[in-house]
Amino acid sequence: MQGKGFIKFMAILLGIVCVYSLSFNFVTSKVEKDAKAYAKGDLDKEKAYLDSMATVPVYPLFGFNYQFCKEKEINLGLDLKGGMNVTMEISLSELVKSLAGNTDDANFNKALVTAQTQLNAGGKDFINLFVNEFEKLSPNVKLADFFSNQDNSKLLKPDASNSEVKNFLSKEATSAIDRSFVIIRSRIDGFGVVSPNMQKQEGTNRILIEMPGVQDKERVHKLLQGSAELQFWQVYNNEEVYPVMENINKTLASTLKVADTSAAAKTSTDTTAAKSESKLADLAKNKDTKDSAGVKNSELAKSNPLFSVLNVPTYQGQNGQPSLRPGPVVGWVAQKDTAKVNAYFKRPEIASIIPQSYKFMWSVKPMDIAQSGGAKIFELYAIKSLSSDGKPDLGGEAISDARHDYDQKGRPEVTMYMTGEGAAKWKKITAEASADPNNKKSIAIVLDNTVYSAPTVQNEIPNGISSITGSFTVNDTQDLANILKAGKLPAPARIVGEFVVGPSLGEVAIHNGLLSFVLAFVVILVFMALYYNKAGWVANLALVINLFFIMGILVSLGAVLTLPGIAGIVLVIGLSVDANILIFERVREELTLGKPTPVAIKEGFKHAMSSIIDSNVTVFVLGAILYIFGSGPVQGFATTLCIGILSSLFCAVLISRLVFEYLLDKKSNITFGNKHTIHAFKNIAFNFVGHRKLYYTISSAIIVLGFIFYFKNGGLNLGIDFKGGRTYIVHFDKGMQTEDVKASLNASFPESETIVKTAGADNELKITTTYHITDQDQGADKLVEKALHEGLAKTGVKYTIESNEKVGPIIASDIVYGAYGAILFSCLVMFFYIVVRFKKLNYGLGAVIALFHDVLLVLSFYTILDGVLPFSLEIGQDFIAAILTVMGYTMTETVVVFDRIREKLAESGKEDLHGEERNKLINFALNSTLSRTILTSLTVFFVLLVIFIFGGASIRGFIFALLIGRIIGTYSSLCISTPIVIDLGKNK
Repeated sequence: MQGKGFIKFMAILLGIVCVYSLSFNFVTSKVEKDAKAYAKGDLDKEKAYLDSMATVPVYPLFGFNYQFCKEKEINLGLDLKGGMNVTMEISLSELVKSLAGNTDDANFNKALVTAQTQLNAGGKDFINLFVNEFEKLSPNVKLADFFSNQDNSKLLKPDASNSEVKNFLSKEATSAIDRSFVIIRSRIDGFGVVSPNMQKQEGTNRILIEMPGVQDKERVHKLLQGSAELQFWQVYNNEEVYPVMENINKTLASTLKVADTSAAAKTSTDTTAAKSESKLADLAKNKDTKDSAGVKNSELAKSNPLFSVLNVPTYQGQNGQPSLRPGPVVGWVAQKDTAKVNAYFKRPEIASIIPQSYKFMWSVKPMDIAQSGGAKIFELYAIKSLSSDGKPDLGGEAISDARHDYDQKGRPEVTMYMTGEGAAKWKKITAEASADPNNKKSIAIVLDNTVYSAPTVQNEIPNGISSITGSFTVNDTQDLANILKAGKLPAPARIVGEFVVGPSLGEVAIHNGLLSFVLAFVVILVFMALYYNKAGWVANLALVINLFFIMGILVSLGAVLTLPGIAGIVLVIGLSVDANILIFERVREELTLGKPTPVAIKEGFKHAMSSIIDSNVTVFVLGAILYIFGSGPVQGFATTLCIGILSSLFCAVLISRLVFEYLLDKKSNITFGNKHTIHAFKNIAFNFVGHRKLYYTISSAIIVLGFIFYFKNGGLNLGIDFKGGRTYIVHFDKGMQTEDVKASLNASFPESETIVKTAGADNELKITTTYHITDQDQGADKLVEKALHEGLAKTGVKYTIESNEKVGPIIASDIVYGAYGAILFSCLVMFFYIVVRFKKLNYGLGAVIALFHDVLLVLSFYTILDGVLPFSLEIGQDFIAAILTVMGYTMTETVVVFDRIREKLAESGKEDLHGEERNKLINFALNSTLSRTILTSLTVFFVLLVIFIFGGASIRGFIFALLIGRIIGTYSSLCISTPIVIDLGKNK
């Protein structure tokens, strides 16, 4: 075997990377175990312990802190951890209307409504739809008449063509989506979500947001859908605010209750008697940015409640004494203490002593690592609110444009452009801020009550063009430019799809997923050891290494592990033995010919390689298509499938070969079976080709029966993924009759389709409704939830809503077209791959016909058995994943047979055979690969059966599709795809 040294090196290197990636889970697990032991069931105490460990080094070798380790551990999806998955849509209709100055032109507004309707029905590119519709309604009117107004004059000329206006609108739409993404990201970061996942769905006006661990749905709705408000405020300097801070600290020290009252009184007296200068020296002396104020002495914390968590910015003056640092920052506070500072400011006795003109606000992101010593330290600002109505000095409507730029020294900056009215106000504000040459003031740029920047004004700015400089990175200035532009164009964001999973449901999913995982793994290990004897143990070793690599790669790539992802890993375990079975069966053929074991092993690997590559490439391509067309759980399944296939190839082919080489060097006796299995599937000569018309008849009968049930049932049982709606998983304290619950809900959900089904046990129900699903009003979700509670209350049984999901009509239409596209694109890719790989058109056509045959059979079984089986057979995104995986099974089986045909043709020195010679050749290929086909099918079937039984109700329908697909795929590869090549080639 060539390249053994390189293979060993790569295996060791990959192993080290995986050990390193997985080690973070062990570190965080230990810290969290210590937190539970310390808290003894008190969740607040446990959270406080973990917060205190955020910046403490916990990784033994490298000294990484807990927060860093937590970010590097394996990410659990919402179905395993609980949380929210939200799809937000940026309203391009309102954006376009705003750009046109909210015109009341009837045709203009009618074009907007029609374009939105077409988009909801599955159309693409709202701007293109709108322009086309407007040109139909007003063929002689120029769009520039609406859009070339004062605000857009720099970007669009009055005589611009409709094509130019269309390009302008497309750029503004893209910019609005980008700005919305930045705004929503900053809001979520401020929400405190651990490792939120945000993605712009390319080609759409939607943003996908995943927030593990979040359960406060109402707060998230308010956070994400609230209007973004850009403001410019004057700010107080540190020197002006320090006396107020000192007064707050004194008041807190005298009013907060402490365990030792006498000690508290003494401390308070001492603190009151101390001079400001000495206190400032004490604070500077105890400053430590790794902990909010660096105060570790409990007595000092009692006497200085505010200053124990808030660090006053100071510097060492020329006289060597600490002085207050000039500038707008009035405090540095660790992230874990910001809530405590907010609570202090809200206390009645503190609120009464804070001047009315003060508004405290936090920086949008923590200080630079170099400044903060590695901890997340936020800056506090004191905003100057001087107007009687509480409005800012200048609003976001004053901004006409903002751009990322560079100054003369090549440093990133933001160039900001004002409207005419805004420029006049800006001139006045900047003149006041820069009036005193010895005391230049700052102006804070605020969005959603968070300070993005507070630059010091050096001079009056008369022309409305300003440069904002600072310690910015390129990303910072790009984001800030987007934020500044956000105030100009209102582009409301609405939640059009959401999925909420309760933590208890996540715990059940983890238990069921791990149980199915362990049992499936054991099933495979036992089967391989019993059937292939010593060679089976080699395959098992490669399988264990493969599993280790898969988990390590998933963690290192930052992939999110979901329940379908676990199903994908378990499925890969079943598929990974396929390569070993192919090799072992070819080795057994060589041994039957009387070749010595070393030669047989070498020949077995050599002859099996072509089939292994072809079968794995087909499944990998389908996995890639799943990843591209799918989202959420489907992508999780596709990710683990693709990673697993690559890892399996490396382990099953290269690692197992290394082990065999080692055993051969040691002169070990290697066996590939026992007396019960060594002669299995020998001398089989079944006439598959001769019975093909019988198989065509059986398949046709099932498909026709499926069509009959399709019309009988009123169509397919589409899930909300495909038709839109809301779904709730409700847990009752006792078993419930679905019809009784539906009757209770019908009055609450008038004029809507409501479906109630069991979701596993009889006290777990799945409720689906289309009530108010097309309502765009932000209060619609609350209205539906209120109606749900009213209906469920009529049952008189206690209940808990474990999870809920919402899919708007536009999302549903996109998923439908995405599903069609995934299936058709997969068939096209498979066709071209087979034609190119085997250089025969009828082989490609036979494979594609078999794929359509499989899809129709699975759909037929779903239609026939829907309502008969005790679990839901809805057709949603996970079903499409199952269909594509079934297609992968069929292709895997088919290309193995085609490989054997190609091999025999090469031996005969002919490109193809015809007539009875071809029939014999195809029968020979099917029979000679039958052992591999049956064994691989059985291993995967057993794995799927284990997941089906123990994997939980949430993926039972998905696994059922894979189960029947496994059977159909095997049947199709033997009885349909290869025999059909005969009928397609009859003309020759």
